[in-house]
Amino acid sequence: MPHPDLLLGSTLEGWVRLDDAPHGAEAADIYRRYFRHGSHAAVPGDGRVITSTLEDDGTTKFLLKHTDGAETESVIMPIKGRSGRIRHTLCLSSQVGCAMGCTFCQTATMGRVRQLTAAEIIAQWHHATHVLGAAITNVVFMGMGEPMDNLAAVLTSIEVLVDHNAAAIPPSRVGLSTVGHAEGIRQFTRFMQRPGMHQVRLAVSVNAADEETRSSIMPITRAVSMTALRDSMQEWIEAGGRPILIEYVLIPGVNDHPDAPDMLAEWLSDLPCRVNVIPYNPKVDSPWPAPDEQDVKAFIDAVSLRGLPVNRRRTMGRGVMAACGQLGVS
Repeated sequence: MPHPDLLLGSTLEGWVRLDDAPHGAEAADIYRRYFRHGSHAAVPGDGRVITSTLEDDGTTKFLLKHTDGAETESVIMPIKGRSGRIRHTLCLSSQVGCAMGCTFCQTATMGRVRQLTAAEIIAQWHHATHVLGAAITNVVFMGMGEPMDNLAAVLTSIEVLVDHNAAAIPPSRVGLSTVGHAEGIRQFTRFMQRPGMHQVRLAVSVNAADEETRSSIMPITRAVSMTALRDSMQEWIEAGGRPILIEYVLIPGVNDHPDAPDMLAEWLSDLPCRVNVIPYNPKVDSPWPAPDEQDVKAFIDAVSLRGLPVNRRRTMGRGVMAACGQLGVS
């Protein structure tokens, strides 16, 4: 029987092909049971363990220790929908650390330690579901790391996450966020065009609509211009992708100036999207405070007046460093 890393890092079809007939049916049954029930006598333990959990206002952050001792942080967020139903979103990490260097992000202070395998990404869902008992309905790649910087493993893990025989998360409830990796967006666009994948979601962390400001907080802008980024986003839409979620981390005194809403509206003109304003969550020894609530509201109102669909991301988990931009392990 294959090692659990092979089990967790492959699609059902790939694993059955590897085992081949006459054992393919047996392998498929073990695969389904392992994901649906959390374990199977034929599959040894994966050697990973949750070493700590922290909770804040319903949000749970857990630290998962992998077989080589490397650790990742993941977050389970209860989110109430318009119907009043509570859904549990799992924020997944794709790397240990991150090389992108965004100045507002705690993970960036680690640098990139190493990539995660598809098995290690899926293991976060497996432990959230079968160890912590969370009924995960949505998955977002917004944890530690830049998903586009580890895209092969991320796309393989998405295949498993949406597999009806595995995690069975609908593609429409799987989202990937990038700091603006244009070539990665193009690769994700091709993935989205595969049968059954056209409902996956793309989010882009923009945070400023002018090169100077964006470069000062997001070094990737020096390698990928805002024009190149905008072109890749337009290609996503033209290929049939769903409207893009534009993430805007509002940092006091940095990207909240009076002209910012106009500049953002101009840069996004005619692009099907929704702006998600995220009040800055201070990292350790942050040079900036969290924005005042009245300033957040004023910015959102200004963006809305420019004709852009906009909402405020609810701040969740800030008290245990589990909010957006606060993940990072020493």
